[in-house]
Amino acid sequence: MATEDLEWERSKISNQDMNLLKRLGFTKEKDALRFPREESYPKPPMEYRVSFVDHLIRGLSPPIHEFLRGLLFVYGLQLHQLTPNSILHVSIFITLCECFLGVQPNWALWKRIFCLRRNGSHGVAYNIGGVVICVRSDVDYFDVKFPDSVQGWRKRWLYVHEESSDSMEYNIAPFDGKAKILRRRSWDAEASEEEKLATEALMTRIRELQSTRGKELSGIQITAYFLRIRMQPLQARKNPLWMYAGDEDVERLSTDLSAKDLEKLIRRISKLSKKDTIPSSYKVAPFCRANPLPKGHLVLSSLPPLPEGGEVEERVVVTDDNQGASRPESGVGDSHKSAASLEKENETEVSSSTRSSLPAASPKGKRKRDEAIDSGASKPNTSRAEKTALNAEEETLDLYGAALVSSDDEEEDAPIDETARTSTSQLVRFGTQFIGYRDYAGELEEKLVEANKRADALAIELEQSESAHTKTVEDLQKRLDDAKRALEENVAQHSAREEEILSRLETQSRRFVRRTHQEYELENPEDDELLDALSLLEIHGTEARNGLDEAEAGLSRLFPYFFHKKERPAVFIDLAKCFNGNEDLGLQLRQEGLKVGVEGTMALVAESQQQVDWSKVGDAGKIETKKWQSLIKAAKPNSKKILATLGYKPTTAPSSSKPEVK
Repeated sequence: MATEDLEWERSKISNQDMNLLKRLGFTKEKDALRFPREESYPKPPMEYRVSFVDHLIRGLSPPIHEFLRGLLFVYGLQLHQLTPNSILHVSIFITLCECFLGVQPNWALWKRIFCLRRNGSHGVAYNIGGVVICVRSDVDYFDVKFPDSVQGWRKRWLYVHEESSDSMEYNIAPFDGKAKILRRRSWDAEASEEEKLATEALMTRIRELQSTRGKELSGIQITAYFLRIRMQPLQARKNPLWMYAGDEDVERLSTDLSAKDLEKLIRRISKLSKKDTIPSSYKVAPFCRANPLPKGHLVLSSLPPLPEGGEVEERVVVTDDNQGASRPESGVGDSHKSAASLEKENETEVSSSTRSSLPAASPKGKRKRDEAIDSGASKPNTSRAEKTALNAEEETLDLYGAALVSSDDEEEDAPIDETARTSTSQLVRFGTQFIGYRDYAGELEEKLVEANKRADALAIELEQSESAHTKTVEDLQKRLDDAKRALEENVAQHSAREEEILSRLETQSRRFVRRTHQEYELENPEDDELLDALSLLEIHGTEARNGLDEAEAGLSRLFPYFFHKKERPAVFIDLAKCFNGNEDLGLQLRQEGLKVGVEGTMALVAESQQQVDWSKVGDAGKIETKKWQSLIKAAKPNSKKILATLGYKPTTAPSSSKPEVK
C-alpha cells in the first residue's frame, strides 16, 4: 500500500470556525492561537505546534495532558496523525475515568479497551489522520455515535501556543510533517494478567454504567458533560476532573455556552440528528467537588511510558508501515463508516493476527529471541560464513537500536526453529532486509561530519565573542536596573498624583453637597476609588448643568418685566448679575404695577364722567391698616369690573395690604 507523504494544503478556516473558537475560550489569552496566512505547508513559530480546529473542539488544548503525551510516545505518532474521532475517544476515556470511575486515566484499562489501525482507502494510506483509535471487537464499550465522516478537517489547521515547561512530559513533540507512520507492536498491546486483575473492578463498573436500567450512561452524555462544564480533558490540569469546582473553577476554558451553541457543537462532533435529544441531566451523578469521591476510594494510577523513562518495548516496529490499514474516517474516499466500527470492517481486510486477538508483545520473550539472534546461536556445525554474516547483522542491530523484525515474529505463540533462523538463507534474507539501513547510515555519517564542522566553527566564534557577550550582559543588567528604578519612581509619582486627584475630586463633591443639600450614591461602583469619585463628580456636574439651564430659562422670562427698556444679555452670567443688584427688583415691580393701576383707575373715572377732586385724594395722607382693609372690602364688588377693564385676571387670593412706598 502506497503512502501519501504530503497531504498539506493552504489552511481554510472560516469566520464561523473563528467565532466558535472565540466562544469556546481559545482566544481569551493573547497569542494563544495563530492562524496561517499564505503558507501551504505548516511552519509553526517558536513554541507553537500544529493542531486542527476539529481537534480543539473535541477536548484538546495545550499544554497537553500527560496521558495523551504518553500515548503519542508509546505508539510512535505525531499529533496530526490522529483523526478527530480518535482525539474524541481519548477525551471521553479521560472524562470517564476521572468523573465516573474516580481514577486517573489508566493505561492498563486503556489497553483492555482500545487498539490502533491504519486509516486509508483505495490502496493509499494517509499521513494526516493516518491512524484510527478503535474499540476492540470483544469489548463492550460506550456507543459514542461518531459522525460517518468529518468533512474537510485536514484543511482547518492552525498553530497553538505550547507553554514552555521544565518537564518534557507536558510538551507536544515538535512538528514533523514528513514523519512516517510505522505500525508498532504497541498498537495491539494487551494488558497483562496482573493488569487485568487490577482493572477488573473498573471494567465491571463500566458495564454497570452502560446497562443499569434507568441509569444508563452513554458516550454522548460523557461528551456533553465535558463540553458543558468547559473543561478540556486533554489539557494538563492541576486537579483531576473529580475536583471540578463549578463556575468558579479557575481551569475552565470559558463561561457556560448557551443552550443553542452547546446543542450545535454536540451535533457537529456526533451523528445525532435534529430529532435526537441532547442530554441535559445525568442519572449517574459525575464526581466533582459538590459530589466528592467516597471515603476510602482507591485512586488507581497507571500512565503510558513517557520519554523520561527511556525507550519502551512496545514502540518496536513489527511490520511494514502500511500493513493493517483501515478504511478512511475523514471523508476522503468512499467509506461512510465511523471510527468505532472500523475494527469490524477490517475483518475481511486484515488477518486475525493484526486485530484485537493479537497477543501483547512479551518483553521477556522478545529479549530471549533477540539474544538468540544477536549471539549467533546455531547448531554446532554452523559455518564460518554464516557466523560472519550474523556478526554483520549484529553490528547493524547495535547501530540502529530499534530493529525491525519480520512478520513471522508477530506470532508469539508460533514455535521457534533455531536451525532455520541460523541457516544461510535466513542470514541472507536478514542482510537484504537491513541493507537499506546501512546505506542510510552512510548518509547520516556524512551529514554528521558536516554538522560537526559547523559546530566547531560555531564554537570558535562563540569563544571569540564570549568576552563581548559578557560585557553586553553586564551592560544590559545595568540598564535593566536603571529602568527598574525609574519604573519604581514613576509608579510612586503616579500613586501620589492619583491620591491628589482623588482628594480634589472628593473636595468638589462635598462642596456640591453643601450647596445643593442633596447626596447621590453610585448604582454600579467600579470598586476603584478614583473612578468612583470621578463618576460621582459627573453626576454632580450633570445636576449643576440642569439647574443652570432652568435658572437661565426662568431669568429670561422675568427679564422683560424688570428691565423693559434694556436688551437681554446673551451670556448667562451677565443675565444673572442683572438680578443680583442692590435694588429690590420685586418692590420696584410692585410699585410699577401700582403706578399702572392708579393711572388706569383715574382714566376709568374720567371716562365715566365722574367728578373727583384728585388733589384731595392725593392729600389723604397715611391711612391706617384697618381703615385701608375696610375701604378695600367696600370697593371689592366693583373691583372686578375695573380689573377686567384693565385686562387683569384676579387671583384666588387678592391682596389687601397697603401699597409699598419706598
